[in-house]
Amino acid sequence: MEILAPFPEVTEAIAQVAGQTLRICIQCGTCTGLCPWNLVKRFSPREMIRLAQLGLEGFESEALWNCVTCNTCVQKCPRGVEIIDVVRSMRAIMNETGTIPASLKGPLGSLASRGNPWGGDRSERIKWSEGLEVPTYGPGTEYLLFTCCTQAYDPRNQKAARALVKVLKACGVNFGLGWDRESCCGDACRKLGGEELFLRLAQANVALFEEKEVRRILVASPHCLNAFRKDYKEVDGRLEVVHHSVLLANLLRQGRLELKKALHLKVTYHDPCYLGRHNGIYEPPRELIRAIPGVQLVEMKRNRDESLCCGGGGGGIWMEVPSGERFSKLRVAQAEETGAEVIVAACPYCVSMFEDAIKTTGRSESMRVMELSELLSEAIED
Repeated sequence: MEILAPFPEVTEAIAQVAGQTLRICIQCGTCTGLCPWNLVKRFSPREMIRLAQLGLEGFESEALWNCVTCNTCVQKCPRGVEIIDVVRSMRAIMNETGTIPASLKGPLGSLASRGNPWGGDRSERIKWSEGLEVPTYGPGTEYLLFTCCTQAYDPRNQKAARALVKVLKACGVNFGLGWDRESCCGDACRKLGGEELFLRLAQANVALFEEKEVRRILVASPHCLNAFRKDYKEVDGRLEVVHHSVLLANLLRQGRLELKKALHLKVTYHDPCYLGRHNGIYEPPRELIRAIPGVQLVEMKRNRDESLCCGGGGGGIWMEVPSGERFSKLRVAQAEETGAEVIVAACPYCVSMFEDAIKTTGRSESMRVMELSELLSEAIED
Protein backbone atom coordinates (compact mmCIF):
# COMPACT_ATOMS: atom_id res chain seq x y z
CA MET A 1 0.00 0.00 0.00
CA GLU A 2 1.41 3.40 -0.96
CA ILE A 3 1.89 5.71 2.00
CA LEU A 4 0.53 9.23 1.47
CA ALA A 5 2.99 11.51 3.25
CA PRO A 6 2.21 15.20 3.86
CA PHE A 7 5.96 15.86 3.47
CA PRO A 8 7.17 13.27 0.95
CA GLU A 9 10.64 14.82 0.67
CA VAL A 10 11.30 13.95 4.33
CA THR A 11 10.01 10.43 3.90
CA GLU A 12 12.15 10.02 0.78
CA ALA A 13 15.27 11.20 2.64
CA ILE A 14 14.65 8.58 5.32
CA ALA A 15 13.91 5.89 2.76
CA GLN A 16 17.29 6.47 1.11
CA VAL A 17 18.87 4.95 4.24
CA ALA A 18 16.12 2.72 5.53
CA GLY A 19 15.09 1.27 2.16
CA GLN A 20 11.77 -0.56 2.07
CA THR A 21 11.49 -0.60 5.86
CA LEU A 22 8.98 2.23 5.89
CA ARG A 23 6.72 0.34 3.50
CA ILE A 24 6.69 -3.03 5.24
CA CYS A 25 6.02 -1.87 8.82
CA ILE A 26 2.43 -2.79 9.73
CA GLN A 27 2.39 -0.83 13.02
CA CYS A 28 1.89 -3.97 15.12
CA GLY A 29 3.67 -2.41 18.11
CA THR A 30 5.98 -5.34 18.87
CA CYS A 31 8.95 -2.97 18.91
CA THR A 32 7.33 -0.71 21.48
CA GLY A 33 6.27 -3.60 23.68
CA LEU A 34 9.79 -5.03 23.82
CA CYS A 35 11.84 -1.82 24.02
CA PRO A 36 13.79 -1.67 27.30
CA TRP A 37 12.93 2.00 27.71
CA ASN A 38 9.46 0.96 28.77
CA LEU A 39 10.98 -0.41 31.98
CA VAL A 40 11.57 3.19 33.07
CA LYS A 41 9.30 5.42 30.96
CA ARG A 42 7.07 5.47 27.92
CA PHE A 43 8.89 5.27 24.61
CA SER A 44 7.43 4.15 21.29
CA PRO A 45 9.62 3.11 18.33
CA ARG A 46 6.36 2.37 16.50
CA GLU A 47 5.40 6.03 16.80
CA MET A 48 8.75 7.13 15.37
CA ILE A 49 8.32 4.84 12.38
CA ARG A 50 4.85 6.21 11.79
CA LEU A 51 6.14 9.78 11.89
CA ALA A 52 8.79 8.79 9.34
CA GLN A 53 6.15 7.19 7.13
CA LEU A 54 4.17 10.41 7.15
CA GLY A 55 7.18 12.69 6.80
CA LEU A 56 5.98 14.70 9.78
CA GLU A 57 8.11 17.11 11.80
CA GLY A 58 8.82 16.55 15.47
CA PHE A 59 12.01 14.57 14.94
CA GLU A 60 13.83 17.00 17.21
CA SER A 61 11.96 15.61 20.23
CA GLU A 62 13.80 13.77 22.97
CA ALA A 63 12.32 10.47 21.83
CA LEU A 64 14.48 10.38 18.71
CA TRP A 65 17.65 10.35 20.83
CA ASN A 66 16.44 7.75 23.32
CA CYS A 67 17.20 4.75 21.13
CA VAL A 68 20.37 2.97 22.30
CA THR A 69 20.37 0.70 19.20
CA CYS A 70 20.27 -2.44 21.37
CA ASN A 71 18.68 -4.39 18.47
CA THR A 72 15.94 -5.98 20.61
CA CYS A 73 13.18 -4.55 18.42
CA VAL A 74 14.93 -5.50 15.16
CA GLN A 75 15.54 -9.05 16.31
CA LYS A 76 11.90 -9.58 17.30
CA CYS A 77 10.14 -7.64 14.52
CA PRO A 78 7.79 -10.05 12.66
CA ARG A 79 8.25 -8.11 9.42
CA GLY A 80 12.04 -7.73 9.54
CA VAL A 81 11.92 -3.94 9.77
CA GLU A 82 15.38 -2.41 10.17
CA ILE A 83 14.28 -0.03 12.90
CA ILE A 84 17.79 1.15 13.76
CA ASP A 85 18.24 2.30 10.15
CA VAL A 86 15.06 4.35 10.48
CA VAL A 87 16.35 5.93 13.68
CA ARG A 88 19.75 6.86 12.29
CA SER A 89 18.24 8.25 9.09
CA MET A 90 15.94 10.48 11.14
CA ARG A 91 18.89 11.55 13.26
CA ALA A 92 20.83 12.34 10.08
CA ILE A 93 18.19 14.94 9.19
CA MET A 94 18.65 16.52 12.60
CA ASN A 95 22.43 16.55 12.10
CA GLU A 96 21.96 18.47 8.87
CA THR A 97 19.88 21.10 10.64
CA GLY A 98 22.14 21.20 13.70
CA THR A 99 19.34 20.34 16.10
CA ILE A 100 21.05 17.65 18.18
CA PRO A 101 21.27 17.37 21.98
CA ALA A 102 23.96 19.60 23.50
CA SER A 103 25.64 16.63 25.19
CA LEU A 104 26.36 15.06 21.78
CA LYS A 105 27.94 18.12 20.16
CA GLY A 106 31.21 17.64 22.04
CA PRO A 107 31.78 13.99 21.05
CA LEU A 108 30.80 14.60 17.42
CA GLY A 109 33.00 17.70 17.24
CA SER A 110 35.94 15.77 18.68
CA LEU A 111 35.39 12.98 16.16
CA ALA A 112 35.59 15.52 13.35
CA SER A 113 38.70 17.32 14.62
CA ARG A 114 40.63 14.64 16.56
CA GLY A 115 39.37 11.33 15.20
CA ASN A 116 37.95 10.20 18.55
CA PRO A 117 34.91 11.18 20.64
CA TRP A 118 36.79 11.69 23.93
CA GLY A 119 38.73 14.86 23.12
CA GLY A 120 42.06 13.02 23.28
CA ASP A 121 45.11 13.99 21.25
CA ARG A 122 45.92 11.71 18.33
CA SER A 123 49.52 11.51 19.54
CA GLU A 124 48.30 9.84 22.73
CA ARG A 125 46.11 7.18 21.13
CA ILE A 126 48.40 4.30 22.13
CA LYS A 127 49.98 5.94 25.17
CA TRP A 128 48.09 3.42 27.34
CA SER A 129 50.55 0.74 26.16
CA GLU A 130 53.69 2.44 27.48
CA GLY A 131 55.96 -0.01 29.26
CA LEU A 132 54.27 -3.10 27.81
CA GLU A 133 56.81 -3.50 25.00
CA VAL A 134 54.24 -4.14 22.30
CA PRO A 135 55.62 -3.77 18.76
CA THR A 136 53.99 -1.65 16.10
CA TYR A 137 52.18 -3.64 13.42
CA GLY A 138 54.45 -4.40 10.49
CA PRO A 139 55.32 -7.00 7.84
CA GLY A 140 54.83 -10.48 9.23
CA THR A 141 52.49 -9.40 12.03
CA GLU A 142 49.38 -11.56 12.20
CA TYR A 143 46.94 -9.27 14.01
CA LEU A 144 46.55 -5.54 14.29
CA LEU A 145 45.23 -4.88 17.81
CA PHE A 146 42.91 -1.97 17.06
CA THR A 147 42.50 0.21 20.13
CA CYS A 148 38.92 1.23 20.80
CA CYS A 149 38.76 4.97 21.55
CA THR A 150 37.27 4.26 24.97
CA GLN A 151 40.15 1.97 25.89
CA ALA A 152 42.63 4.44 24.40
CA TYR A 153 41.55 7.47 26.42
CA ASP A 154 39.43 6.37 29.39
CA PRO A 155 41.68 5.52 32.40
CA ARG A 156 39.36 2.79 33.66
CA ASN A 157 39.21 1.02 30.31
CA GLN A 158 42.94 1.44 29.74
CA LYS A 159 43.38 -1.13 32.52
CA ALA A 160 41.39 -3.63 30.45
CA ALA A 161 43.51 -2.93 27.37
CA ARG A 162 46.69 -3.57 29.35
CA ALA A 163 45.22 -6.81 30.73
CA LEU A 164 44.42 -7.97 27.20
CA VAL A 165 48.03 -7.40 26.15
CA LYS A 166 49.20 -9.59 29.05
CA VAL A 167 46.83 -12.38 28.03
CA LEU A 168 47.78 -12.21 24.34
CA LYS A 169 51.46 -12.35 25.22
CA ALA A 170 50.89 -15.36 27.48
CA CYS A 171 49.24 -17.14 24.55
CA GLY A 172 52.06 -16.30 22.15
CA VAL A 173 49.83 -14.32 19.78
CA ASN A 174 51.67 -12.46 17.02
CA PHE A 175 50.14 -8.98 17.22
CA GLY A 176 51.07 -5.35 16.99
CA LEU A 177 49.56 -1.98 17.78
CA GLY A 178 48.56 0.67 15.30
CA TRP A 179 49.48 4.32 14.78
CA ASP A 180 48.37 7.78 15.79
CA ARG A 181 46.81 8.05 12.33
CA GLU A 182 44.10 5.58 13.35
CA SER A 183 40.64 7.06 13.73
CA CYS A 184 37.57 5.91 15.60
CA CYS A 185 35.77 3.03 13.91
CA GLY A 186 32.82 5.41 13.58
CA ASP A 187 30.11 3.13 14.96
CA ALA A 188 28.59 5.60 17.40
CA CYS A 189 28.97 8.44 14.90
CA ARG A 190 26.89 6.56 12.35
CA LYS A 191 24.23 5.57 14.88
CA LEU A 192 23.95 9.23 15.84
CA GLY A 193 23.21 10.18 12.25
CA GLY A 194 26.64 11.58 11.39
CA GLU A 195 26.73 9.76 8.07
CA GLU A 196 29.15 12.06 6.25
CA LEU A 197 31.56 12.07 9.20
CA PHE A 198 31.33 8.29 9.51
CA LEU A 199 32.30 7.86 5.86
CA ARG A 200 35.26 10.16 6.35
CA LEU A 201 36.50 8.19 9.36
CA ALA A 202 35.93 4.83 7.68
CA GLN A 203 37.64 5.81 4.43
CA ALA A 204 40.66 7.14 6.32
CA ASN A 205 40.97 3.90 8.29
CA VAL A 206 40.57 1.71 5.21
CA ALA A 207 43.25 3.71 3.38
CA LEU A 208 45.59 3.33 6.37
CA PHE A 209 44.96 -0.41 6.65
CA GLU A 210 45.65 -0.85 2.94
CA GLU A 211 48.85 1.19 3.17
CA LYS A 212 50.08 -0.94 6.09
CA GLU A 213 48.81 -4.17 4.45
CA VAL A 214 46.56 -5.05 7.38
CA ARG A 215 44.41 -8.09 6.77
CA ARG A 216 43.41 -9.32 10.23
CA ILE A 217 42.18 -7.06 13.00
CA LEU A 218 41.68 -7.96 16.66
CA VAL A 219 39.25 -5.79 18.62
CA ALA A 220 38.16 -5.57 22.24
CA SER A 221 35.03 -3.55 21.48
CA PRO A 222 31.90 -5.13 20.00
CA HIS A 223 31.15 -1.75 18.46
CA CYS A 224 34.42 -1.82 16.51
CA LEU A 225 33.64 -5.41 15.54
CA ASN A 226 30.23 -4.46 14.19
CA ALA A 227 31.52 -1.43 12.29
CA PHE A 228 34.42 -3.26 10.63
CA ARG A 229 32.35 -6.37 9.91
CA LYS A 230 29.23 -4.70 8.54
CA ASP A 231 29.47 -0.95 7.95
CA TYR A 232 32.89 -0.95 6.31
CA LYS A 233 31.60 -3.09 3.46
CA GLU A 234 30.12 0.14 2.12
CA VAL A 235 33.60 1.66 1.77
CA ASP A 236 35.26 -1.46 0.37
CA GLY A 237 36.78 -2.39 3.70
CA ARG A 238 37.38 -6.10 3.18
CA LEU A 239 38.90 -7.04 6.51
CA GLU A 240 38.96 -10.11 8.68
CA VAL A 241 38.00 -8.96 12.16
CA VAL A 242 37.70 -10.98 15.36
CA HIS A 243 36.58 -10.07 18.88
CA HIS A 244 39.08 -10.95 21.57
CA SER A 245 36.63 -13.33 23.30
CA VAL A 246 36.40 -15.47 20.16
CA LEU A 247 40.16 -15.56 19.58
CA LEU A 248 40.93 -16.39 23.22
CA ALA A 249 38.30 -19.13 23.35
CA ASN A 250 39.93 -20.72 20.30
CA LEU A 251 43.35 -20.47 21.96
CA LEU A 252 41.92 -22.05 25.10
CA ARG A 253 40.77 -25.07 23.09
CA GLN A 254 44.19 -25.30 21.45
CA GLY A 255 45.90 -25.37 24.84
CA ARG A 256 47.69 -22.06 24.25
CA LEU A 257 45.71 -20.19 26.92
CA GLU A 258 46.40 -21.74 30.32
CA LEU A 259 44.22 -20.60 33.20
CA LYS A 260 45.68 -22.30 36.24
CA LYS A 261 45.33 -19.80 39.06
CA ALA A 262 42.18 -20.33 41.16
CA LEU A 263 40.26 -17.11 41.80
CA HIS A 264 37.38 -18.30 44.02
CA LEU A 265 34.84 -15.80 42.70
CA LYS A 266 31.13 -15.88 42.01
CA VAL A 267 30.58 -13.98 38.78
CA THR A 268 27.79 -13.20 36.36
CA TYR A 269 28.34 -12.41 32.70
CA HIS A 270 26.58 -9.56 30.93
CA ASP A 271 25.97 -10.03 27.19
CA PRO A 272 26.79 -6.75 25.40
CA CYS A 273 24.19 -5.87 22.77
CA TYR A 274 26.72 -5.47 19.97
CA LEU A 275 28.45 -8.76 20.75
CA GLY A 276 25.26 -10.74 21.32
CA ARG A 277 22.16 -9.51 19.51
CA HIS A 278 24.10 -7.71 16.77
CA ASN A 279 26.72 -10.41 16.08
CA GLY A 280 25.46 -13.63 17.69
CA ILE A 281 28.46 -14.19 20.00
CA TYR A 282 27.25 -15.64 23.29
CA GLU A 283 29.26 -18.73 24.25
CA PRO A 284 32.98 -17.86 23.84
CA PRO A 285 33.05 -15.50 26.88
CA ARG A 286 31.22 -18.08 28.99
CA GLU A 287 33.59 -20.83 27.86
CA LEU A 288 36.53 -18.73 29.04
CA ILE A 289 34.95 -17.89 32.39
CA ARG A 290 34.06 -21.52 33.12
CA ALA A 291 37.65 -22.55 32.42
CA ILE A 292 39.01 -20.49 35.35
CA PRO A 293 39.56 -22.65 38.46
CA GLY A 294 37.45 -21.59 41.43
CA VAL A 295 35.14 -19.32 39.44
CA GLN A 296 31.39 -19.97 39.65
CA LEU A 297 29.38 -18.53 36.77
CA VAL A 298 25.76 -17.69 37.55
CA GLU A 299 23.32 -16.33 34.98
CA MET A 300 21.08 -13.33 35.32
CA LYS A 301 17.42 -13.92 34.46
CA ARG A 302 17.87 -11.82 31.34
CA ASN A 303 20.79 -13.30 29.44
CA ARG A 304 21.98 -14.00 25.90
CA ASP A 305 19.49 -12.50 23.38
CA GLU A 306 17.26 -11.34 26.26
CA SER A 307 20.10 -9.38 27.90
CA LEU A 308 19.23 -5.90 29.16
CA CYS A 309 21.23 -3.17 27.44
CA CYS A 310 23.70 -1.17 29.56
CA GLY A 311 22.41 2.01 27.90
CA GLY A 312 25.70 3.04 26.29
CA GLY A 313 25.07 2.23 22.63
CA GLY A 314 23.80 4.59 19.95
CA GLY A 315 25.42 7.55 21.67
CA GLY A 316 23.80 6.74 25.02
CA ILE A 317 27.16 6.81 26.77
CA TRP A 318 27.25 10.60 26.23
CA MET A 319 23.57 11.38 26.78
CA GLU A 320 22.43 13.13 29.94
CA VAL A 321 20.00 10.52 31.29
CA PRO A 322 18.13 11.10 34.58
CA SER A 323 19.31 8.81 37.37
CA GLY A 324 16.02 6.91 37.54
CA GLU A 325 16.09 6.10 33.81
CA ARG A 326 19.49 4.41 33.53
CA PHE A 327 19.43 0.80 32.32
CA SER A 328 22.81 0.22 33.94
CA LYS A 329 21.23 0.63 37.38
CA LEU A 330 18.58 -1.94 36.56
CA ARG A 331 21.27 -4.29 35.27
CA VAL A 332 23.46 -4.15 38.37
CA ALA A 333 20.34 -4.83 40.44
CA GLN A 334 19.70 -7.92 38.29
CA ALA A 335 23.32 -8.96 38.83
CA GLU A 336 22.94 -8.52 42.56
CA GLU A 337 19.96 -10.90 42.55
CA THR A 338 22.28 -13.73 41.44
CA GLY A 339 24.51 -13.30 44.47
CA ALA A 340 27.51 -12.55 42.24
CA GLU A 341 30.28 -10.30 43.48
CA VAL A 342 31.61 -9.53 39.99
CA ILE A 343 29.89 -8.46 36.77
CA VAL A 344 32.01 -9.54 33.82
CA ALA A 345 31.59 -7.57 30.59
CA ALA A 346 33.28 -7.80 27.20
CA CYS A 347 32.66 -4.24 26.01
CA PRO A 348 34.25 -0.92 27.03
CA TYR A 349 30.90 0.88 27.07
CA CYS A 350 29.43 -1.71 29.42
CA VAL A 351 32.42 -1.40 31.75
CA SER A 352 31.99 2.38 31.95
CA MET A 353 28.23 2.25 32.43
CA PHE A 354 28.40 -0.40 35.16
CA GLU A 355 31.24 1.33 36.99
CA ASP A 356 29.06 4.42 37.24
CA ALA A 357 25.97 2.43 38.27
CA ILE A 358 27.80 0.50 41.00
CA LYS A 359 29.13 3.73 42.52
CA THR A 360 25.89 5.70 42.31
CA THR A 361 23.81 2.88 43.80
CA GLY A 362 26.15 2.37 46.76
CA ARG A 363 27.28 -1.11 45.76
CA SER A 364 31.02 -0.43 45.66
CA GLU A 365 31.64 -2.57 48.74
CA SER A 366 29.69 -5.59 47.51
CA MET A 367 30.16 -5.64 43.74
CA ARG A 368 32.67 -4.76 41.05
CA VAL A 369 32.85 -4.89 37.27
CA MET A 370 35.68 -6.60 35.41
CA GLU A 371 36.35 -6.67 31.71
CA LEU A 372 36.78 -10.24 30.48
CA SER A 373 40.50 -9.71 29.84
CA GLU A 374 41.02 -8.52 33.42
CA LEU A 375 39.47 -11.69 34.79
CA LEU A 376 41.57 -13.89 32.51
CA SER A 377 44.71 -11.93 33.32
CA GLU A 378 44.27 -12.68 37.03
CA ALA A 379 43.93 -16.39 36.27
CA ILE A 380 47.25 -16.55 34.41
CA GLU A 381 50.09 -17.52 36.70
CA ASP A 382 52.99 -15.08 36.53
